[in-house]
Amino acid sequence: MVVRADQPQGTINRNIYGQFAEHLGRGIYDGIWVGENSPIPNTRGIRNDVVAALKKLSIPVLRWPGGCFADEYHWRDGIGPRDKRPQRINASWGGVAETNAFGTHEFMDLCEMIGADAYVGGNVGSGTPQEMMEWIEYMTSDSNSTLANLRRQNGRAKPWNLSYFPVGN
Repeated sequence: MVVRADQPQGTINRNIYGQFAEHLGRGIYDGIWVGENSPIPNTRGIRNDVVAALKKLSIPVLRWPGGCFADEYHWRDGIGPRDKRPQRINASWGGVAETNAFGTHEFMDLCEMIGADAYVGGNVGSGTPQEMMEWIEYMTSDSNSTLANLRRQNGRAKPWNLSYFPVGN
């Protein structure tokens, strides 16, 4: 085989350099998310130092939720006032408690802060196609629908640009 670096052949799609935000360990809690009242400098609960580091990496696309968490995550648990969000047990990780403090709005805020396209994973483990369709409507509809209005009530007037919505992990 001969490698001819002086004769480039094609372009590598930038999206292969995407990243993955996982709820396992401290990837989300204490990693990306510290909450608005944390002494750690943050913007709307998201760590400023993490945002700065991710911006330097120029991440083209960020995936969430993922792994076992994606197939147990119900998006409605992660919207609305944080103090009213239900706490769930993640059976895949030995009964770890999930507060749902980091949900749809927080993830989409993070993507906007770092300039990454959002890659939001649909739940096929315990969710339904209807649930996935409603989540997409909640995030992307500019209509006067119940779900678009719920997004507005939760603080986001305009729809988000959702580039990717894979089915399952």
